[in-house]
Amino acid sequence: MAKVELTKIASDLGALPSQVAFVLAQLGAFPENGAVEVDDDTLELAAEEIRTLVESKVVTLAPKPTPRDIAAALDVPQSDVQKALIGKGVLASLTTVLETDVAEDAVKQFGYAVRWAEAPKRKEPDEATTVRRKTVGGGTLRPPVVTILGHVDHGKTSLLDYIRESRVAEKEHGGITQHIGAYQVAVGPGKITFLDTPGHEAFTAMRARGAQVTDIAVLVVAADDGVMPQTIEAINHARNAEVPIIVAINKIDRPEANVVRVKQQLVEHGVVATDFGGDVEMIPVSAVTGEGVDHLLEIILLQAEIMELKADPAGDVEGVVIEAKKDKGRGPVATILVQNGTLKRGDVVAVGLTYGRIRAMFDFAGKEVKDAGPSTPVEILGLDEVPQAGERLVVYLDEKQAKAKIEALREKARDQEFGSATQHLTLADLKRALEQGETRELRIIVKADVQGSVEAVRGLIEKTDNEEIDVKVLHAGVGNVNLNDVNLAEAADAIVVGFNVGIEGQAKKEAERLKIEVRTYRVIYDLIEEIEKAVAGMLEPVFEERYQGTVEIRAVFNLTKVGKVAGSHCTDGKITRNSKVRVRRDGEVVFEGQVASLKHLKEDVREVTAGFDCGIQFAGWSDFREGDVIEAYEIVQVR
Repeated sequence: MAKVELTKIASDLGALPSQVAFVLAQLGAFPENGAVEVDDDTLELAAEEIRTLVESKVVTLAPKPTPRDIAAALDVPQSDVQKALIGKGVLASLTTVLETDVAEDAVKQFGYAVRWAEAPKRKEPDEATTVRRKTVGGGTLRPPVVTILGHVDHGKTSLLDYIRESRVAEKEHGGITQHIGAYQVAVGPGKITFLDTPGHEAFTAMRARGAQVTDIAVLVVAADDGVMPQTIEAINHARNAEVPIIVAINKIDRPEANVVRVKQQLVEHGVVATDFGGDVEMIPVSAVTGEGVDHLLEIILLQAEIMELKADPAGDVEGVVIEAKKDKGRGPVATILVQNGTLKRGDVVAVGLTYGRIRAMFDFAGKEVKDAGPSTPVEILGLDEVPQAGERLVVYLDEKQAKAKIEALREKARDQEFGSATQHLTLADLKRALEQGETRELRIIVKADVQGSVEAVRGLIEKTDNEEIDVKVLHAGVGNVNLNDVNLAEAADAIVVGFNVGIEGQAKKEAERLKIEVRTYRVIYDLIEEIEKAVAGMLEPVFEERYQGTVEIRAVFNLTKVGKVAGSHCTDGKITRNSKVRVRRDGEVVFEGQVASLKHLKEDVREVTAGFDCGIQFAGWSDFREGDVIEAYEIVQVR
């Protein structure tokens, strides 16, 4: 194997570097940084194919090329490609994705033809041989992982602080010296791992990425305040994650505390205490005095014992990112919750689209450790980038294999960057599901202006069930549609409907990114009618007209072989060969139809933009005159 510069191979064979790179990649030799490691046999085999490309004047392009891609393939200045496109009536930035015919026209102007091919795929490493595997039969009980949820100001932080100060293991190391998003407490012979997450949004965002981290959810409700909107939200989040709930009724030290009232309010939301005949443990506690906290911890351990939570410290390493950040002095830092196996300092790990060798590992108390077993939270250093919360951790045999795997994933992610996000359920999808004979569940999140409206909308929605579609309201609350609603919809594949409310800016952006359907209504009957139609499989798409541009006819040409052509000038926007048009004469519409042909300088073009001349013919109509004005538009589906 020898390392050879692409430019040298290209020079020896009179070829373009892009032709050399493409042929070598097809043979499994992937160039990096302008050079490639290749043996003599492969190089000789590549030379034959390269000479064929040179003789036929062919360059290879992957689908959806940009002007920058064409310039790289032809080894010409990027500005020259843009000028060639302008000559064809196409204005494009260096990153504009070009249509197939436009790209071929551009390449043709440089004396080359295009051979279209999919980008060669790197052979991905086989995880069976590259990932560290060591599975031992059986498993041992592990500490439960607990997340605390509840309404703001109901004492979640105070309760966590009390537990942390009174029960943190290994106090001799100076207590909690740094915040890593999780910690462990000792309760008798057992331990409990608490996730100190920012709240419901993080809880659900991790769930949406497939990270089922929490074993038990502790719902904190203030005894003097009772059930509040975020309390209901927390119940819905825990139910959606399918984890058991334990209720901590906090602030019992206050004179206005009423534990019985809280239990009664929770019954209305399907959370019934054991002393009311239900199955949910509700523990009165005080984060100020510490009353009831020991009992709460014991109940958590009892619940964990019933669940028989097990893991194998000697088995495959499994872990998930709890939180991550970029530290100015230490670089990317990730908090990992080990779920199985034992993570060790020096391990090569891949986490999402990042990788690296663990050069340091710290426990929740800031003490440097060499290894971490199941249900243990640790902070790791050594990744090349900051991963996302919820990403899975895999241990590799060596760094080169991890790098190959992650680079393949990054390449795939780049290819999909401009593609669609995961397609979530929409009302229109229900029609297609019914037509295909599928039975679906329609999950809905309801937001309204006042509680009365919430109950009214919820009641009407729940009456729209039929034999084929089960309509389920996951969450109903007061106020604008917020980021938390969108995250819950992402996790549960639900849609969000709002009545007399708006959408918060950040929530709107996230919904658009994730392709979550959010609909708002001012008339309750419109809301119910659309859901009823969707449930019945009757919801029809709605289309609207979208303006494209204005074109003036400045001359009429009679061509022998072609017929009448409207010599025109685009004054605003653009006109495309697929445009629908409306032709006006003295303000009156004289024709409405479709463009049949669009040319610029005798060449067929995909579109013509403002400032350029063109020749137009219309489908089934030629009675145009000089001075007519063409309005170009398109019909797009808005629902």
